[in-house]
Amino acid sequence: MNSEIRALEPKNLWNKFADLNAVPRPSKKEERVIAFMKDFGKKLGLETIEDKVGNVIIKKPATKGMEDRKPIVMQSHLDMVHQKNNDTTFDFDKQGIKMYVDGDWVRAKGTTLGADNGLGVATIMAILENTDIEHPAIEALFTIDEETGMTGAMGLEGGLLNGEILLNLDTEEDDEIGVGCAGGIDVTATRSYEQEETPEFKIGYKITVKGLQGGHSGMDIHKGLGNANKLMNRLLFDGFENFGLRISEIDGGSLRNAIPRESNAVVAIDAMNEEVFELEIKELADVIKTELKTMEPNLTIEFSKIDTPTLMMDLGVQEGLTRAIYAACNGVYRMSADIPDLVETSNNIARVLVKDGKITVQCLTRSSVESSKLDLANALRATFELTGCEVEFGGDYPGWAPNMDSAILKVMSKLYKDMNGKEAHVAACHAGLECGILGQNYPNMDMISFGPNIKGAHSPDERAQISSVQKYWKFVLKILKNIPKK
Repeated sequence: MNSEIRALEPKNLWNKFADLNAVPRPSKKEERVIAFMKDFGKKLGLETIEDKVGNVIIKKPATKGMEDRKPIVMQSHLDMVHQKNNDTTFDFDKQGIKMYVDGDWVRAKGTTLGADNGLGVATIMAILENTDIEHPAIEALFTIDEETGMTGAMGLEGGLLNGEILLNLDTEEDDEIGVGCAGGIDVTATRSYEQEETPEFKIGYKITVKGLQGGHSGMDIHKGLGNANKLMNRLLFDGFENFGLRISEIDGGSLRNAIPRESNAVVAIDAMNEEVFELEIKELADVIKTELKTMEPNLTIEFSKIDTPTLMMDLGVQEGLTRAIYAACNGVYRMSADIPDLVETSNNIARVLVKDGKITVQCLTRSSVESSKLDLANALRATFELTGCEVEFGGDYPGWAPNMDSAILKVMSKLYKDMNGKEAHVAACHAGLECGILGQNYPNMDMISFGPNIKGAHSPDERAQISSVQKYWKFVLKILKNIPKK
């Protein structure tokens, strides 16, 4: 299956991507890909370093005639988001990604593709391996754990890198040059609760929300996509208000940086309400599907009778939780007043787990303005603390402030226009790029971000555009030849 990928142009890039995608590389489990990358650098005879947190740095001298150019850092992250469709059997810890060509796109069979940020990694690998490409001195920086905490970027010590310009290859629109990004903070609400025995007159149901698109909780947060946790809560809230529905379990969403696509709940209702409950939930499901029919045409809401659960949530805790999730902000909180069409601040209610007397709600709050990020995080904290939850903040990382006077920005903007006959879109993004964090220990480094067209990142619909990768590769080669002199 991957043989058709290896035949694509530019072959050196796509072959490196196929090699990389054969290596399991979930966030926080990057041991195999770290070893893979170190072995790659050493086989090339290049200086290869693993730092104390697991980042890999491979250094390649300038090609002949390019010694007088500013040294550069080319940077991408090794880990990838692991998401699969509910009906896909796949073990991310053991299997390589199964890719195929679909017209002008490369996709994966029922899973995320790993183009985020594997195409950036493959680009750098292809340049390190090639002996014909002109370039200045390169420090290839491969960071770990970008997707679930940015711990690689955070752990990178000052003094390890000498590059004056950083090319981050983690942007997903080929006409965009990134000059800024949002920071983020994890908001986690937890509490314990007493479980009650289910009375005899109750009957059990399983409710399932599935078929949502999901997507990147930063780049896609403004699109009006359905959030499975919010939709499930709407159903549960309505069921309690009208029929005294009681919750036994909820399991919704997965990773903080992925908009949740699925949620399952086990509930109980009074047997006497069976007929009207089924009628009501079907009507509400139809209403929700009508509301979201444009953005979520494959949304499915199912309910079926099951054995009655033996235990239920404490009633007061249930009321508090469903009200808190209803009240908690999900989606765009504030648009930027300074940059047109840029989401400034948002939140993703990513994970809701209720089971065995414990509640966990996980959110990822993003903002390009630190004060606004903390404002929304505190709003969420207040909402969940009112229900008796303990709320913790973690994984806090800064945004990347735009520098419109950047020298490399001017070079790349001119090159893009010369090559494509139109201006590049210079923009900040609402995703969490590593540039802001790297800039803390390397404040004088001139940073820029760009990449090929990648759609549906962080979801099984992730796909990379073949023609765009070809366009991007030519742009990369042109940039390397035109790095400014020292």
